[in-house]
Amino acid sequence: MNSTQVTNDHSSADEKSKKLLFWGCFIALTATAFGFVFRAFIMDQWGKAFDLSKTQQGEIFGVGFWPFGISIVFFSLIIDKIGYKKSMIFAFVCHLVSVAITIFATGYWMLYLGTFLFALGNGAVEAVVNPVVATMFPKEKTKWLNILHAGWPAGMVVGGLLGIFMINQQFPWQLIIGFVLLPAIIYGWIIAKRSFPVNERVEAGVSYLEMLKEVGILGALIIAALCSFQLGSLFQWSFTVSIIITLALTGVFGYFVRSLGRPLFILLLAIMIPLATTELGTDSWITDLMTPAMKQMGFQGGWVLIYTSVIMSLLRFYAGPIVHKLSPIGLLVAGSLVAVTGLVFLSYSTGYLIIIAATIYALGKTFFWPTMLGVVSEQFPKGGALAINFTGAVGMMGVGVIGAVILGFVQDKQLDQNLATYDQKNNTTLHATYLTESKTGLFGSYQAVDSKKLATAPVEVVDQISAVQNDAKKSALRTVAIFPSFMFLCYLLILFYFKSKGGYRPVVIAKE
Repeated sequence: MNSTQVTNDHSSADEKSKKLLFWGCFIALTATAFGFVFRAFIMDQWGKAFDLSKTQQGEIFGVGFWPFGISIVFFSLIIDKIGYKKSMIFAFVCHLVSVAITIFATGYWMLYLGTFLFALGNGAVEAVVNPVVATMFPKEKTKWLNILHAGWPAGMVVGGLLGIFMINQQFPWQLIIGFVLLPAIIYGWIIAKRSFPVNERVEAGVSYLEMLKEVGILGALIIAALCSFQLGSLFQWSFTVSIIITLALTGVFGYFVRSLGRPLFILLLAIMIPLATTELGTDSWITDLMTPAMKQMGFQGGWVLIYTSVIMSLLRFYAGPIVHKLSPIGLLVAGSLVAVTGLVFLSYSTGYLIIIAATIYALGKTFFWPTMLGVVSEQFPKGGALAINFTGAVGMMGVGVIGAVILGFVQDKQLDQNLATYDQKNNTTLHATYLTESKTGLFGSYQAVDSKKLATAPVEVVDQISAVQNDAKKSALRTVAIFPSFMFLCYLLILFYFKSKGGYRPVVIAKE
């Protein structure tokens, strides 16, 4: 065997191992999607079984996001030291334990804990897969990150179809959650036999401190604030305590780093909060929000989520030519405008117009998340795993602290107001009879439907309250359309910024 053949065989083996590693990362993302879509499908069952208000359901949705941020931030700070494989093993264990706790849940707090652990595992997955794929494909980061993140909507589709089938067959929700183990076991088996690449930042010799300076004090401030205010809501400490914790954490970080961070990077971090709310916050509620309208056509509400996920998955696989044509920033500008149109259209749609509106919404949100990660990785390669993972962390924590909860709060608050108005017009007492005592959430006080009282109410009363409740759900979609409107303005400014510099170009770091 000559040296050329040996080299070719070695190259072929490396390429095969590289592809297997990529697909292991892809399947890990589908596992995170399985957990998300199954919770979205059975949340209504949990609400009835455990007497959860819409805001409590929103809090469970929320804890599916913000611990992701804690996990991804923690692993981003140490991942180059402990290695990618150990982080993935941690994720695998979290997913297994989460499923076990959720299956045996007896109330709100066990559901909350199970979802919390699953989110920690998701954060560890994201902390690994994004920098690994960006490192494996240094010249086509945005393209391959889009393909990687096709794993999320693909998991939504497969999980959604499984969920609809099992719900129609009246499978117990415990068995539905158990199916999360399928992709988890597959990705665990694949990554157990793989070796992982060294991050491009490490290979180029860029120091750990220089990586921290790319994120800077302002980046740390955003992360610290999201963490402290969410934990403050959980442990009921005061606004002042949250401020003190935020400033203390930021102060410690700033003492060592002594850099405010790159301005463009800070702006991209801030944009991730409305971006994640537009995509993931809406996806959290879309099944519940669209169920009444879809039921009128004879369909389960989850079909809207599955349909939009099919569009996202297919388009992300073919993101390369689109990114090349529009540039990553141009793609984000166009996507924001389309998402605004889709959400407003969806909030007013009835009948089969829902399908058209959902198509527009899906086209708008498809490229948001992976393209933002691609832009950060291409513009701030010295930030290494920390920069790209901080971006995802802010998105997840933002939707956990703000997005998913505010959508639940908007529904409860709007129902509170609408039902009071309905009583005045019709001389009824539905508000006083069927709403709970005033409750307090992150965004203020509210009253929710008392599910136990409603279960014993006359049919005509249930129909009256359902009609008012459906209007509240529609208004939630119109509220969330504010977020992509803000994103559109920001991306437009960034587009003009790059045009003033001669166009968008990825930054390449040379080995030191």
